[in-house]
Formats: sequence, C-alpha cells, structure tokens
Amino acid sequence: MSFETILYEVADHVATITINRPKAANAMGPLTAKEFCAAAMDAESDPAVRAVVLTGAGKMFCAGGDLGAFAKAGDGARKLLMQMTGDLHLGLSRLGRGKAPVICAVNGTAAGAGFSLVMACDLAIAAESALFTMAYTRAGLSPDGSSTFYMPRKLGDRRARELMLTNRVLSSQEALDWGVVNQVVPDADLQTEAMALARKLAAGPTAAFGAVKTLLNGTFEQTLESQMELEARSIAGLAADGDGDGREGISAFVEKRKPQFKGA
Repeated sequence: MSFETILYEVADHVATITINRPKAANAMGPLTAKEFCAAAMDAESDPAVRAVVLTGAGKMFCAGGDLGAFAKAGDGARKLLMQMTGDLHLGLSRLGRGKAPVICAVNGTAAGAGFSLVMACDLAIAAESALFTMAYTRAGLSPDGSSTFYMPRKLGDRRARELMLTNRVLSSQEALDWGVVNQVVPDADLQTEAMALARKLAAGPTAAFGAVKTLLNGTFEQTLESQMELEARSIAGLAADGDGDGREGISAFVEKRKPQFKGA
C-alpha cells in the first residue's frame, strides 16, 4: 500500500514506519493518523515482520498534533479529533498487542503526540539533539496517543504529572536519566543503531517477545497471584509448542548450540 504522509518498508524482517511530513514538522494530522493506523496493521498482520522501527523524516520526530487542521475544522473539531484519535489509537493498539518489538528512533523533537508515540514503543533510542515535551496543556488540550496509560507505568505518577502539567522540556540526556529512552547516540548514528537493534530482535524468539509485552502491559491490573498465574500459563504454553521457538530454545541450550529461532 502506498501512503502520502507515511513511508512503510520491510527489509530483513524489520518494518520501518516513518512519519513523512518534514515540512510540517511531522505533525500528526487526520490523514497521517489514518495512514499510521494502516501501516501499523500491515506490520502486525505480516508474519514476516518480527520487529518494527518508528521514526520521522527530516530533522524532527513529531511536533505533535496538527493544530492548524484542528483550527480549520472549526465546529467540526470534535468529530475530526474523535476520528483522528480513533485511527491513531487503533494503530498503537495493534503495535502494542502485536508480538513484534517496536523500537522508536527519535531523530529530533518529540512533542505532544510525538512524545506519546515514544512512550508507546517497547524501546527507544534518541539522537543527541532530540528534545521531549508533552505540550498538550500549553494549547489547552489533554494528552492522547496512549500517554496517560504508558507514562505513569514507565516513569511513575509524579514524573508523568510534571511532564503533563508543566510541559517541562527534557534533553536527550535527561530523557535517558528519566527512563524515557534506553539509549542516546550521535545524530549520525541513530538510524544505524536502531536498525541494528531491530535486526537483532527480529532474529529472536518473536512469540516470547510477544508474551513479554502482554505480561508487562497488564501488570498493574493484576493481583500478585493472578499475574503469576498468567506467567505460568505463558511460559508453559511456549515450552509446550513442539514447532515453536520455546522448544527450539530449550533444545539448543541442552545441546550447547546457538538457537535458530523462526519467529513461531
């Protein structure tokens, strides 16, 4: 499928989704949200895709929502935003519930919806020049893009409130210290490092990665006993699959060889 505001490609079992509106600071507008959703569904439904990289074209990752489009909609802004957030959120749900690990390559400023996208990814690598700010309340708006779900879970309630209420700007090093990103690299190395990590994950046990995502995403909704029951069922199911990566990983360990994971 071809897109106007998104670039989508698959190589070496890695799907790369690039927000491609560099002249508009990669702002998230209605069309971009719709196309992001379609690209996310393509990645999630393709068995050949075993890792996903999300990034932006040009010098910015994503400057947030397209406020110009919201203003132009006038009295129709509510309908526009309900449709737009519906598309964005469905795409994020597909990536979040999918088995493939999602890596964010933050190539520049991540503001508003851009920051939300970073938080929704499983792992994040930032360029040294990257900046992070929520910015929603600066425009009199509240956060979307799953940030009120992921940010408190990943950063803690106090820091989530500070970022959302004060619109504090984090440098790439501060983002690393706060746990927003996993790694900071020179700008010129960002895409190389992100793709190297994606290829490494794509060669791994995809079903096990998916199980990790599922277990972690539900952690705060479970009691200790119910979470442990989910853990037990998950590891037992992976180990019992005769054609799966769990059985291959166990056999490789016993036979003292490198496992050959197929992503099953």
